Amino acid sequence: MKKKTNLKQYKKRKINMDAQEKKNEEMKMAAEETTEQTNEQPTEDVAEQEAEQAEKELAPEEKLQAEIDKLTKEEEELKDKYLRLSAEFDNYRKRTLKEKTELILNGGEKAFTAVLPVIDDLERALATMQKATDVEAVKEGVSLIYNKFLQILGQNGVKPIETKEKELDTDFHDAIAIIDAPSKELKGKILDCVETGYTLNDKVIRHAKVVVGK
Repeated sequence: MKKKTNLKQYKKRKINMDAQEKKNEEMKMAAEETTEQTNEQPTEDVAEQEAEQAEKELAPEEKLQAEIDKLTKEEEELKDKYLRLSAEFDNYRKRTLKEKTELILNGGEKAFTAVLPVIDDLERALATMQKATDVEAVKEGVSLIYNKFLQILGQNGVKPIETKEKELDTDFHDAIAIIDAPSKELKGKILDCVETGYTLNDKVIRHAKVVVGK
């Protein structure tokens, strides 16, 4: 009877030991998995967690000082950014002003350059007139220079205002005299142009001074 009792106790202890050993093994495996997961956690997350933990551990005065330092740093960054933008804008303003000034001073450079060949022709014509004996040849030369000059003006957008037998248009014509028309058809129309008018890109830059029939 005593042997049976001892055998039962032995088996019971054996079962308890096995169960305890299994439990210890499971706990060990769980600890290893936790360690692996901790090791696999990204460095940034660990750093953030450490920063949060450090912040929690700071005293109220230290937290306030840290916040002041943070705001001071942001203020310095914004100030530096503002100074850079201000300098860039000032440089842009100066550059734009310089370009505008150059445009005002040299805006007519293209037109003047185009006129220079006409001046050359006039100089040659004047030199020829000193020795010329053929008046018709001189007239023809001057006429060619005149037509060349009108052509250059036209290439730069300058055109003469038509006046011959046109209806008076105060947007383009300036009537300086009114005379009797030689025929009924010419009443109210331009009979003569005293001074030619011009337009620049369809804008009147000088009205034509005309004589109108009544």
